[in-house]
Amino acid sequence: MVAATKFFHVDHLSVQIYQSEADMAFDVAAIVSKYLQSVLEQQEKAAVVLATGNSQLRFLDTLIALGGVDWSKVTLFHLDEYLGITADHPASFRRYLHERVEKRVSPQKFYYIEGDTLEPLAECDRYSQLLQTQPIDLCCLGVGENGHLAFNDPSVANFQDPYNVKLVKLDSLNRQQQVNTGQFPNIDSVPQYAFTMTLPLICSAKKILCLAPGQRKAHIVKQMLQGVIDKACPASVLRQQPQATLFLDSSSASLLDF
Repeated sequence: MVAATKFFHVDHLSVQIYQSEADMAFDVAAIVSKYLQSVLEQQEKAAVVLATGNSQLRFLDTLIALGGVDWSKVTLFHLDEYLGITADHPASFRRYLHERVEKRVSPQKFYYIEGDTLEPLAECDRYSQLLQTQPIDLCCLGVGENGHLAFNDPSVANFQDPYNVKLVKLDSLNRQQQVNTGQFPNIDSVPQYAFTMTLPLICSAKKILCLAPGQRKAHIVKQMLQGVIDKACPASVLRQQPQATLFLDSSSASLLDF
């Protein structure tokens, strides 16, 4: 494992900072591998929620390469998906996770949100029911440039959301981020609506690991950790979660006041 260069708490949230994104990804992968092995020693199966995006790439590759996890005992879910996107669309989160994870580890089951469903509200109910079949042992997250967790943008975030999965309209900053990261050619091609797990469901996970590397995340990381806890920065809710850890690199932590 690679040692963090700084370790501290902000309210209940643990924060670990690494010299580079590569160091961060390796350590998080080692933490997840050890944790899942421990969980599966104590129970017959585990449920894990995975995120997508560039912040997860090195971590997922490293986790799979490390080995040691009996994936045949792990059920996987994902956080969100665009409405109207087919499973083979280049920007589909189903495609991302099928190619980068499911095909490589063969989990017991990977339950996907069907973004191209003809009945979006029924799909919310279906996925909510699947998530209630067993407790979530681990939830892996990223943080959006507008502070979102999953697709809980500031305009739709609800710390006491009564739903587990809901359909939301994406804000313009979120949609532009998808263009900036190369997922879509222009903002008009980014879907306006998406499915998302809600904040209470995310916070119900027994362990939460949030990865936020890169200079583009520096401003929102500062707001998340040194601003107020409210829906203007949905990720700030993690400061209320003692089971959560935020992982940063030197770039994303560069604006923090120590």
